[in-house]
Amino acid sequence: MTSKVILLTGSAFNWKVTLSFLGALCMPLVMACTTSQSSGMEYRSIDDWASLPMGREWGAVTGVFPDPDGEHIWVLDRCGANNCLGSDLDPVFKFDLEGNLVTNFGAGLFAWPHGFHVDQAGNVWVTDGPTGARAEAAAAEDKGQQVFKLSPNGTVLMTLGIAGVTGGPQDQDSFNGPSDVLAAPNGEIYVLDGHGEDGNNRVVKFTAEGLFVRTWGTSGPGPAAGEFSDAHAIAMDSRQRIFIGDRRNIRIQIFNPDGVFLEQWTHFGPPSNIYIDGNDIMYVTDTQTAALPEWYADRRGEGWTRGIRVGDANTGQVIAFIRSDAEFVAADRIGNVYGAHVPGQTLVKYERVR
Repeated sequence: MTSKVILLTGSAFNWKVTLSFLGALCMPLVMACTTSQSSGMEYRSIDDWASLPMGREWGAVTGVFPDPDGEHIWVLDRCGANNCLGSDLDPVFKFDLEGNLVTNFGAGLFAWPHGFHVDQAGNVWVTDGPTGARAEAAAAEDKGQQVFKLSPNGTVLMTLGIAGVTGGPQDQDSFNGPSDVLAAPNGEIYVLDGHGEDGNNRVVKFTAEGLFVRTWGTSGPGPAAGEFSDAHAIAMDSRQRIFIGDRRNIRIQIFNPDGVFLEQWTHFGPPSNIYIDGNDIMYVTDTQTAALPEWYADRRGEGWTRGIRVGDANTGQVIAFIRSDAEFVAADRIGNVYGAHVPGQTLVKYERVR
């Protein structure tokens, strides 16, 4: 097992930070930074924490999420490559906290698995959201443009969308690049339909039974509320507020469950993924620069460092930082952080040194 110790400010249980640390975070792009005093924490970066099946290597790792039992971590990859077309490999993994494989399933279901969520009943949700040429390749195999609800043992319980059929921004039963999904505690389903510039860039809300409720959002460069460009991440806090990672617009937009805009935060960078735990601590990944327009390098701020920014979902305060190339992120019940890499094709565990 390969590991190294890295120093982070902040803790899963004591979210105060040093003045010098937040001084480094409060760069030109940051709009809301506050300061307080505290001590730092050490984490150990473990590159090969999870034990994969014999002969298996990670593909693009596009999701990580804790199980509601607090004892397991779910992971999604693209079948040992960057897509699952023609593959007989299982892309969904369940590990215990020691990295031992518990179960593995999902072969043959997806073309380009992207969004990942585990609900309070332990059901696994996956979006299959290709766009452009990827969507054409998926449609040739009657795959793509769907959201799957799977039982903890891999049984398909529900699908939303029509396999291989690309829908428009007003369609109620079809998608174009579903990038993420959220099942709320009351069972309501929120699909973020907007991967890439060609996606529909909207939120689609369904009942727990999969019946259409409403849609909100439109493609746009911002800064208007509800304009999305490469809508890439969705999460919910304890107050039932919906957080949308509006990646190309380099902001997080926050809505109520009916789609009413509440506020936006720009100081987390271009968010690829957002995970919010039960204590309203949020983990946000920056993204690879290649996914953004040419002006991104100027707009992100001088000296901006890619990584995982940890914040308070109630106030937006950035309270810790992990230097990382992860695109997707989650944390377990004891404060360890897991970074899923698409380029790089790996899963890294950032373990607290206690």
